[in-house]
Order: sequence, then structure tokens, then C-alpha cells
Amino acid sequence: MKLWDIYATMKNDVSFIERELERTIVSDHELLNETSLHLLKSGGKRIRPVFVLLAGKFGTYDLEQLKRVAVPLELIHMASLVHDDVIDDADTRRGNLTVKSKWDNRIAMYTGDYIYAKALTMITELENPHIHKILSKAMVQMCIGEMEQIRDFFNTEQSVRQYLLRIRRKTAILIAISCQLGALAAGSDLKTSHLLYRYGYNVGMTFQIRDDVLDLTGTEAQIGKPPGNDIKQGNITLPVLFALQEQSIRRPLLAEIQRIHQHNGDTDVSEALSIIRNSKGIYEAEQLANRYMQKALDALVHLPDRRARKSLRDIAHFIANRSH
Repeated sequence: MKLWDIYATMKNDVSFIERELERTIVSDHELLNETSLHLLKSGGKRIRPVFVLLAGKFGTYDLEQLKRVAVPLELIHMASLVHDDVIDDADTRRGNLTVKSKWDNRIAMYTGDYIYAKALTMITELENPHIHKILSKAMVQMCIGEMEQIRDFFNTEQSVRQYLLRIRRKTAILIAISCQLGALAAGSDLKTSHLLYRYGYNVGMTFQIRDDVLDLTGTEAQIGKPPGNDIKQGNITLPVLFALQEQSIRRPLLAEIQRIHQHNGDTDVSEALSIIRNSKGIYEAEQLANRYMQKALDALVHLPDRRARKSLRDIAHFIANRSH
């Protein structure tokens, strides 16, 4: 099943959110308008807005109200990608030129800042201080996660626990609060919003682990960037950490990572990829991703049995098995 098949029942509402995203970032400043729209039109799964809308089905569904959560959360995600591309010196994303590649680093950073600001402007239209508090705390955690990733570049001694805490902050929290805030904006009770947070958190952990596996196993056509991009940048992900625990391959893998580091990532990584692919690291990472997915599904069991619950379950399965 493709993701857009899951979205089929929500086609009109997702299209409405897409139009609102464009309307929100349109600017009178020609260059800022061009860079922001370039980012928006480069695509994306729109998973966060869809989670907001599906969570809203467990309360009083009001699209005008929910858009004030769905649009800002997707804009925050988009802004973080622009900044990530500068840090990672990435030329492409989803097969398209990044803002920093098409223009430059300064333009990319200000584009990201602008999109963040537009997100915060829109969410203040919701008169619920609890929502504002949850969002602000999440953004702080996201920034800490980014700093931790920079700190741990090429750190082969980091623990699995460090990695999991980092992806919790970088990825899982924003997906978790997409579910939580969608429920709260729809007037759901705290128990329901908490269950949806648990679901979103575990789906977010699954999403990032799967993303890290795909970076090592996917093709450029599948993932929209050259495989091994993470290791080139010094981002030591879960499959690599598990591979490093195998004594028979630890030494050659460490040597490859050190060589890549010495070349600042500007070198061939095929040997490192070969070592990792022939280890148990990818399998063990996938097993952990599956455990997170099961926790997500377990959270859904306690929600009312309605169509939105099935859609959330289908999305969890898609994320766990996706190839792009």
C-alpha cells in the first residue's frame, strides 16, 4: 500500500492543508518567496499534518481549527530540513536541489528562520496555552537534538542509548506532538491525547531508524540522495553502532570511518557500506524499529474503534516497511 492510498479518504482535507501551507509562506519579498516555495514544492510525505488531522477525528473535527496546528508543525519540519542541509552540506533532498545548493548557506538559513517565524505566528491563533507550552518545549528539545548530533559526529564510542535519545529529540518528538496537539485542538480528553502522543512517539522512533537503515541499503533513486550520506557526514546511526559491536568487523569498520573522517567525508564510502551490509547491524536495527512499531500499535488498541484508528495503523505499517 502506498501512503497516498492511506490518505485517499482525506484527499480534500490534505489538499486544503497543502494550499494553506503555500498561502502561509507566500511573501512580498521576491527571493524569500522563491526559496520558500522551492522548498514546499520539493515534496514530502506530509505525515505530520496528516497525523494532526487523524488525531482530530478523536474529538470535534474542525478543519479550520486543526489547520492552525497542522500547518505550523509541517513548517517547523520544513525549516529544520533547510537548516539540516546547511549543516550537512547536502546538495540534494528527495532528488531536488536543496535551498543551500541552489542559492547559498546564508539564503538557506534566513529561509529557515522565516519559515519558523511563520509557523509560530500561525499557531498563536489558537487560544490554548497548553498547546503553546507543548510546542515550545518540543522545539527546545529539537534544537538540543541537533546540537547532540553535531557533537557526536564521527563518535564511534557513543552508546545506543545516546543515539536513541538523539533521534527522540530530532524526529520522534515532532511526530508525537503532531498526534497530541491534533487531539487537543479538537477538544479530546487528556487520556486520548496521551495515547496518541505514545503512538506518535513510537512511530517517530520507527520512522528515524528506518530512515537510517535506508541510507545504508537504499539506492539514490529510492531515497533521493546518494546512499551512505550519513556516514559521509559523520552521523553514526543505529545500524553502524550495532555493526561496531561485532568483534570480527569492528576493526576494519573503525578504520574505514576514520579514513572517511580524515577526508572530511569527501571520499568513497562503498567499502564502509559493504562492511555494514554484511554485518548484523541492519537486521538488529530493523528488529528494534519493529519493537517501536509494536508499541505504537499497542497504544492504538485503547482508542475508540473508528476509521481514523485504522488509518493510523496503516501508516505505522507503511513507515516500518517503506523503501523511500
